[in-house]
Amino acid sequence: MIEDTMTLLSLLGRIMRYFLLRPETLFLLCISLALWSYFFHTDEVKTIVKSSRDAVKMVKGKVAEMMQNERFGGLDVLDAEFSKTWEFKSNNVAVYSIQGRRDHMEDRFEVLTDIVNKSHPSIFGVFDGHGGEAAAEFAKTHLPEALRQQLLTYEREKERDREKEKEKDEKRERISLSYPSILEQQILTLDREMLEKLSAAYNEAGTTCLVALLSDKELTVANVGDSRGVLCDKDGNAIPLSHDHKPYQLKERKRIKKAGGFISFNGSWRVQGILAMSRSLGDYPLKNLNVVIPDPDVMSFDLNKLQPEFMILASDGLWDTFSNEEAVRFIRERLDEPHFGAKSIVLQSFYRGCPDNITVMVVKFKGKASEK
Repeated sequence: MIEDTMTLLSLLGRIMRYFLLRPETLFLLCISLALWSYFFHTDEVKTIVKSSRDAVKMVKGKVAEMMQNERFGGLDVLDAEFSKTWEFKSNNVAVYSIQGRRDHMEDRFEVLTDIVNKSHPSIFGVFDGHGGEAAAEFAKTHLPEALRQQLLTYEREKERDREKEKEKDEKRERISLSYPSILEQQILTLDREMLEKLSAAYNEAGTTCLVALLSDKELTVANVGDSRGVLCDKDGNAIPLSHDHKPYQLKERKRIKKAGGFISFNGSWRVQGILAMSRSLGDYPLKNLNVVIPDPDVMSFDLNKLQPEFMILASDGLWDTFSNEEAVRFIRERLDEPHFGAKSIVLQSFYRGCPDNITVMVVKFKGKASEK
């Protein structure tokens, strides 16, 4: 008798497990209860169901509105979404720049190329302002043109030296004037001029400075601040063209402390609790304390050795959401786009939540090797 009872319970357990507890059965049971409650039960249930339905309609309406204004799949965002959107395209260089989530647009960029005389280096610059746009605007307006004039003079002197023999000491003096020395000299001169003008107006604005000189065989990059350049070599590797100047770096921290300054954490490490970079142009109150300096790091790259595909010059808004390697991979897959991927990566950085202005410049090198 006991054994028969156990067999019956076991059978009931199997029925519960294989039929009543199946997901499909439970789902149908819930639907049945909901329908019964709706048609035969209280008005409260009907109110809840109606409110839920209205909420769904509202969400669908919002989604439809967003889809109308933003076609995320193609990264086609109406420029009206951004207060300022700048774009540039010429031959082998493209730029896309947005104000993004900031109240003001403080990024600037400049491109100076000489298509007729390819012996003159092309000049590419990205300037990320802070504390106002005056410093970045000043750098964009004055530095590329000053570099162009200095480089023209340098090229003329080199040509004269080729035409006639000179003494060894004179040759040595000419050789000492190189692209790196020209870049450093002009950046420091610009900072002095900027400080004189902005301090007279009590304007505390500052800016980063990322400038590249591109000739047939050499790429020279100067950097002040935390805008960043990266190059894609022939194998698809990401080669850093610059290094950020941040207060937490040991070398910068020691220099700031030696000058009598300090760094503190306020969302990020900041010089005197104010500036999130340790080098910049402008920023006259911090320059007066000698805790922030304008000295650029300058690096040169052999194009014949690297055989690069392209380089990216960008303000730090991009690097808040992309690593060097990720940015190179992203652009490499989109070089056939109208902006060589610059627009796509800017909008992708915005979608990832970047709170800053974002400016990206892409310069293509493909085909240079065959032209030489």
